[in-house]
Amino acid sequence: MGDQLEFFPALQLTFFGGWLLLIWIWVLQPTILLIMPKEVRSRLLDRSTFTKDQKILTGVSKLLVLIVQILVILTPLAIGSIEFLIGLSLFILGIVGEVIAVINFKMTPLDEPVTQGLYKVSRNPQETMLTIAFFGVCFAVGSWFLIFFFGFSRIFNHFHILAQEKACLKEYGDAYQEYMKKVPRYFLFF
Repeated sequence: MGDQLEFFPALQLTFFGGWLLLIWIWVLQPTILLIMPKEVRSRLLDRSTFTKDQKILTGVSKLLVLIVQILVILTPLAIGSIEFLIGLSLFILGIVGEVIAVINFKMTPLDEPVTQGLYKVSRNPQETMLTIAFFGVCFAVGSWFLIFFFGFSRIFNHFHILAQEKACLKEYGDAYQEYMKKVPRYFLFF
């Protein structure tokens, strides 16, 4: 709880720990899935077209995020620091954006690619917004290590996103190809 980011988090299970922010993600994700119609949920979670390598890289990404979450659970929030305020702001932006992106996804007919709402500015707003939220958590606990380690996990997640886009190309053909030409993968770039 200093005035600057520390390299490695001071591991200590405390009431005012990073888990207080993570709990919102842990509750949000299952709740979103439960309120979605079964067909929409199936569309969102479909990995049937992923190759073995794509599934492995996705698994590595998930394992790295799990390690980040375990470390965050054991790290006190840097309450009172500028890092905490930056982190909390990023976290709120990410959570709100995730909810909006899921609503955009849910409202799209199943036989069309999702191109409305936040999907007009990013082909992957759900992933991008969750990434922003997790970076926010890493800032809120004030740890360079967690910021970099989570960033490293996003390299593996990129391959997951490429696999999703390949599946969308296969499913929606030219319509998705045109969409890819107009809208970047991650908001303002790529």
